[in-house]
Amino acid sequence: MNRIDQLFSKKQNNILNIYCTAGYPAINDTVGVMQSLEAAGADMVELGMPFSDPLADGPVIQASSTKAIANGMSIKKLFEQLKDVRQRVNLPIILMGYINPVLQFGVENFLEHCAATGVDGIILPDLPMDEYEDEYKPLFEKHGLHLIFLITPETSDERIRKIDGLSRGFVYAVSSSSTTGKDKEFAGQKQYFERIKKLQLKNPVLIGFGIKDKATFEAASAYSNGAIIGSAFVKALETSNDVPQTVNQFVKAIIN
Repeated sequence: MNRIDQLFSKKQNNILNIYCTAGYPAINDTVGVMQSLEAAGADMVELGMPFSDPLADGPVIQASSTKAIANGMSIKKLFEQLKDVRQRVNLPIILMGYINPVLQFGVENFLEHCAATGVDGIILPDLPMDEYEDEYKPLFEKHGLHLIFLITPETSDERIRKIDGLSRGFVYAVSSSSTTGKDKEFAGQKQYFERIKKLQLKNPVLIGFGIKDKATFEAASAYSNGAIIGSAFVKALETSNDVPQTVNQFVKAIIN
């Protein structure tokens, strides 16, 4: 069974998924950050593949992506770092990125590397749902990988149900149609969250964008199976003098 499915079969609520950028703050921090997240009590890790034009990401994650690329991070380098990751990290691992670098690497080649290194799921916000269904779905299924789709407050009930039918792992409910890292995003979305809850989707739902602390994590978890924290965590790493300690303090402040 895919590790994402295993997680949700054991724990249905208050799932904490933390986003971090591969190769940030330093090129060789990738696996160490993931180890620290697991030790601190995070449930899942979403590993960002740095890209020069990350459309869905706000300034904090964009800056981390720029820094990681300058550090020398690439998809090839990332797979080298993940080669033995399953000897050190048991958390479900999701790679989050954009379709262009994946196309350049070769979609099947990319998926083979994901399966070989123990990646469980992939988020590609700019991969159209129809294109996935028509061209790539059998490849994802062949390699046992879940593609996770995003929904927004503007997504119709009909489309949400179609996304739910195609999704594996969980549905990523974006709290607003803005980019990541905006403080205003999470407030005032109660109606949207209630609408999703009433749809009784077959997949678990995690809420992301604007989740930054214990209060917003708990508020999101009241309407879903948990939440995703990205920009706030990346920002904490930006000024860290001791990465493992920073990771531990950040996660403990959310879950304790």
